[in-house]
Amino acid sequence: MTTAKRSSRKTKASVVEVAASEPVFRSREERVNAGRLLRDTVPRASHAAWKLPAKHRDPIAILEQSNEDRLPELIPIRYGRMLRSPFTFFRGSAALMAYDLATTPSTGIRVQACGDCHLLNFGLFATPERHLVFDLNDFDETLPAPWEWDIKRLAASFAIAARDSGASDARSRGAAVDCVRSYRERLREFSKMSPLEVWYANLDVDSVIARTTDKELKRARQEMANKARQRVAENLFPKIVQQVGGHPRIVDQPPFIFHVADPEFMDKVREGLEDYRASLSDERRVLLDRYRLVDAAIKVVGIGSVGTRCLIGLFFSEENHPLILQFKESCRSVLEPYAGKSCYENQGERVVMGQRLMQSSSDIFLGWTRGRAGRDFFVRQLRDMKVSVPVEKVTPQQLRHYAGVCGLTLARAHAKSGDAATISGYLGKSDTFDEALGDFALAYANQTEQDHAVLVKAVNAGKLEVLVEDE
Repeated sequence: MTTAKRSSRKTKASVVEVAASEPVFRSREERVNAGRLLRDTVPRASHAAWKLPAKHRDPIAILEQSNEDRLPELIPIRYGRMLRSPFTFFRGSAALMAYDLATTPSTGIRVQACGDCHLLNFGLFATPERHLVFDLNDFDETLPAPWEWDIKRLAASFAIAARDSGASDARSRGAAVDCVRSYRERLREFSKMSPLEVWYANLDVDSVIARTTDKELKRARQEMANKARQRVAENLFPKIVQQVGGHPRIVDQPPFIFHVADPEFMDKVREGLEDYRASLSDERRVLLDRYRLVDAAIKVVGIGSVGTRCLIGLFFSEENHPLILQFKESCRSVLEPYAGKSCYENQGERVVMGQRLMQSSSDIFLGWTRGRAGRDFFVRQLRDMKVSVPVEKVTPQQLRHYAGVCGLTLARAHAKSGDAATISGYLGKSDTFDEALGDFALAYANQTEQDHAVLVKAVNAGKLEVLVEDE
């Protein structure tokens, strides 16, 4: 990495990408009515349909294109993880669904979109005040885009995950409908709040636990909260760090954690660290300066991110308190070909600003940097009580409860950046849109199974190299 000037932002009346250059203030009633009128040009029932684009669609070609400039030796891991099931395929194929969503009906209303809005990109994490909250937690693909794209991907993820766990089509569709209903109803509530009330709103862990009277579900949520509280750097440290020659060093666990055979690697990391430091506010630079970098290594993460350059940096304070930061490469959003370019030159800054705009509270170490080769990164703590729901262990009924929590959370995120009143006016009080997206989710689950089968066929034919990990 190298020190680079902080990316300049375009001069606007607002730094928010989705904001108009000259805001026009209208009453809530006017905006709700404008939303209702959109039903004439984009009927809510039209969102139910899914059909392949008219032109040839090759899922493998789209995935291969998304692999450009990734570390080639790690791509087999990505395919190996996607191979496991239609749901893991779905998780790793945000680029493919972005291609598909661009062909679906849209009202033209834009929000700060997550871009990879599936049920495992929600979870618990700690706020700077050390409160445990539930929120969206992955923003690699964030970009201003149609609001429908996020809710359609989220609804589809519930249908696919339910099917993967053996649920019937009716139950799978029901989970998707519950998610969308929660989104619609809560967005209406947020549209009646003041902007400050929306920004202050969050879902703390006690509220998540209290949202059900089901004793088993309460127990599961409490266990998840307890697990989250254990996921901190102090507990991770002994698992991935050892003493080498009297100095702490990250343990190599190839091909998932490994040091780079480049004598200049640590110099590059230190240079990038200086650029990252410049992205922080002054008081957080004081905090960062209390730590020193002692080691760094590549760490493979997730499914869709596999092959991108993701590093972890090991830091210590003067009294040897550990801090582990993650430097995650930020490529252009998969939404960009269809929604337009970001106003941020540095893709790491795009991720950070999108995350701050969508989340109720964000990591105090969140920042960005640029490497010597011109690659962008965003930075955060590797673990700060972060945990996602283990969907493979939940019952269909529990999944439906979880769908409601995710729908609520997405509604708040969209209300922060977008016009909640106009979207709410379009959605209305009936279940027309909910039922339409239930149909869409089930149809896209069928499509995902077909696309997963194409991947399996390509692997069996020897066209793609895969590395299948032990379960």
